[in-house]
Amino acid sequence: MELNQYLSMFIDESKEHLQAMNENLLMLENNPNDIGIVQSIFRSAHTLKGMSATMGFEDLASLTHEMENVLDLVRNNKLEMNSSIIDCIFKSLDSLEIMVEDIIQGGTGQADVNQIVASLKAIVSGDYGHTEKNAAKAAPKKEATKAVDVDQYQLSILEQSIESGFLVFYIEVSVREDCVLKAARAYMVFDVLERMGEVVKSTPSVQDIEQEKFDRSFSVFHISKVDQATLQKEILSVSEIESAVIITVDKDSLEEMAAGVSAEAEVEAAANEAAAALAEAADLKQETSVRAAEPAPTKQGTATASGAPVANRTIRVDIERLDALMNLFSELLIDRVRLEQLASEVKRNDLTETVEHMSRVSSDLQNIVLKLRMVPVDSVFNRFPRMIRDLAKSLDKKVDLIITGAETELDRTVIDEIGDPLVHLLRNAIDHGIEPIQDRLTVGKSETGTIHLRAFHSGNHVFIEIEEDGRGINRDKILNTALKNGLVTQEQANKLSDSEVYQLLFESGFSTADKISDISGRGVGLDVVKTKIHTLGGHVQVDSKLGVGSKFSVQLPLTLSIISAMLVSLGSEKYAIPLSSIVETSSIKREQIRTIHGNQMIEYRSTVIPLVSLSSLFEVPDYNELDENEIEIVVVRKGEKQIALMVDEFIGQQEIVLKTLGKYLNGLFAISGATILGDGQVALIIDTNALIK
Repeated sequence: MELNQYLSMFIDESKEHLQAMNENLLMLENNPNDIGIVQSIFRSAHTLKGMSATMGFEDLASLTHEMENVLDLVRNNKLEMNSSIIDCIFKSLDSLEIMVEDIIQGGTGQADVNQIVASLKAIVSGDYGHTEKNAAKAAPKKEATKAVDVDQYQLSILEQSIESGFLVFYIEVSVREDCVLKAARAYMVFDVLERMGEVVKSTPSVQDIEQEKFDRSFSVFHISKVDQATLQKEILSVSEIESAVIITVDKDSLEEMAAGVSAEAEVEAAANEAAAALAEAADLKQETSVRAAEPAPTKQGTATASGAPVANRTIRVDIERLDALMNLFSELLIDRVRLEQLASEVKRNDLTETVEHMSRVSSDLQNIVLKLRMVPVDSVFNRFPRMIRDLAKSLDKKVDLIITGAETELDRTVIDEIGDPLVHLLRNAIDHGIEPIQDRLTVGKSETGTIHLRAFHSGNHVFIEIEEDGRGINRDKILNTALKNGLVTQEQANKLSDSEVYQLLFESGFSTADKISDISGRGVGLDVVKTKIHTLGGHVQVDSKLGVGSKFSVQLPLTLSIISAMLVSLGSEKYAIPLSSIVETSSIKREQIRTIHGNQMIEYRSTVIPLVSLSSLFEVPDYNELDENEIEIVVVRKGEKQIALMVDEFIGQQEIVLKTLGKYLNGLFAISGATILGDGQVALIIDTNALIK
């Protein structure tokens, strides 16, 4: 069977099961006696095992098998869940994630899992810090089922025999090393057993034993009419038999075996289901998997909708196909603008009506295409509870992470890029923001700190907020550090508002931490956060109150593919300015321009803002705005800062398709891309963030 065609399906399903196990394990840590959660983790583990075995990833299958053994004991009340077991399973999940990531990168999924496998086996055997009672309960299963596999039918025969008063024995027979005719000696032992009862199951099989396809020993389950001593004496009377180990099987042992048979049956069924699902996925022409959507597990502190979940049908589509669809629609949008322009020139009613109808239809199509690319931020947020749990444990702090708005949707391109900046902000929040337990108690706070992670829509933007109730940001400490590093002068420092002071945290290499830990120091990595968010067309703000807490607010555009922009002209050249950064458009008289320290400035709403000449900046040939008596300006902003851009003429507002300039033209100052206009001309898109420092 060719398995490469199933690989993408395997990777997607594996990531979903690993995430589900992580989330359920976090819930189990707070409710260790909830067997229902254990059952959910067990189901995910044995499904992952079945898929891994089907695909030939033996290390994955081996590790999940050992996890199943531990979870099986817990779900059958043979083992009590505790923090040591939870930590061990978390480590197992980390190893599984590493192996799956290796597969994603084109590897074989192999890893050294001997240490973690040994830890899981120690739990099963009772040597991992558990009670003697638990070890004793687990022992019969290990002893009785290790060598011989019995199916459900054979198990029922053994149960009925015990209930009817017969003795049931597990017997392991070994022949001498110098035995010449092993099959003959085995036949004589079977003859003894048949005279004194009935053999239910042998390992190896009777056929293999007759053909001497065994080493020096074989084992059987035997229903006997005689006692153990008599049976052993008769077996040892056979020539060249070295030993006969006989163990009495009771009802408790059968219950252990029954649990094992049930678990193996579930695993086998899962493997079959996985193989069938993979085969079905490969047969679909669009290489998609169609499945009924299941309700996602509820996270601690996450807002969820009330009422019973409604099952719906979803289709998993390769992201490259969505990108191709977006590119095709982009071309359609360019042609639509061209048609609208031609219709306005021709001025025929029937043509105008047709173009207007096509515009309405294409607008609806545009909304659908954009929604196809939208992904809930939950796909990023769901990895944070585990991260916060591990960080809090390593720092000996108590922290609650409360997530709201996880269903808020963002463009897939933004989702792919926003994860790392949020990790930086959360690590800063827990390491530097949340105080140690004793410090919190000293100032009258609860010993458990709280971090709120929120997402919500506002206009054409999505806001993500990270707010904690920690020590807050020391304004004076930031200013002193900034003065020491030469980032600001004393005169500038005296005029800075609180929000402007907090923005200094995002300067490269800036940190107020007295000691840089391996987790973070306030400011470590924040310059990377700012750069990444600005690259995405967003910005970040900070609010804080000393002793109360801090809030980092990240503003992001809904999508990066199609944006609304103001088209302007500079002589014969056309440029596009994103509407999201425009405050207003206006015109000023040339005499209103002031020159302060060599820089052009204008008065704007009771303040003074810089005036930037785009023609000088982009070196537009033979054009100068100052030749005109009245100058058109566009006021743009970045956070709290504003500047005015001088333009020749306003062309109008238009939805444009963002195109990259390619690898040969990357890094151009103040240019984020280009778009093709309806008349076929290319207009450069201005990156206003780069113009404001």
